[in-house]
Amino acid sequence: MTIANETKRVTAALLIIGNEILSGRTVDANLPYLAAFLGKIGIRLMEVRVVPDIEAEIVDAVNTLRHKMDYVFTTGGIGPTHDDITAAAVAKAFERELIRHPEAERRLIAFYPPERRTEARMKMAETPEGAELIDNPVSVAPGFIVENVHVMAGVPKIMQAMLDMLKPRLIGGAVVQSRTLVVFAGEGDMAAALGQIQGRFAELDIGSYPFFRMDKPGTSIVIRGDDMARIDAAFAELEAYCASKGVETREELSLA
Repeated sequence: MTIANETKRVTAALLIIGNEILSGRTVDANLPYLAAFLGKIGIRLMEVRVVPDIEAEIVDAVNTLRHKMDYVFTTGGIGPTHDDITAAAVAKAFERELIRHPEAERRLIAFYPPERRTEARMKMAETPEGAELIDNPVSVAPGFIVENVHVMAGVPKIMQAMLDMLKPRLIGGAVVQSRTLVVFAGEGDMAAALGQIQGRFAELDIGSYPFFRMDKPGTSIVIRGDDMARIDAAFAELEAYCASKGVETREELSLA
């Protein structure tokens, strides 16, 4: 397994491809799973885009994201139908030929009996020239990698299996940690203090999330970063401020 660089911030973006997501017909389940998966190995999901099944849109998004991030992950558009154009779009983004990958073709031929080996299914063996395959233990048809772009299926079960196959080769960095303080005061009541604390801890992410519980307003305040000592210091300041104002608080289990 690749050893993480525990001092480096490693970034990623997710590109979700598909008209069905934009229409609302399909609810994307891959984003939360991928964000949690990457976070555990020290890769921070910094940006997410959703684009339609339009080649120019996919090409533009891939080229923008791959130059900004350490990793780009795409989901959707690598199936057998006419609107599955991700492989061709990624090939165009990298200015590579779209080929029928010999190993991908071999796997599909081995999996499908002759009577089911349609030209549409064999389309799933297409990749940009020079791509590396991502194994698919669920339904055989592989994803692929070109430089820092990782192209995966949109079906959650298959995407998750592909991520498991990728995990040994993903190099993470500093793992994000967090603490959460539940404050029984409105978000507006906490805004000024949070702004001041954020100013003193600029390297941390401090987020506030209002709620109503039993008709009482409150705010969950999440402090995130890769230096636990600094998180603890900011958390202590927040607790002290609340105590000085007589505001009830409690710490809550925090998911980074």
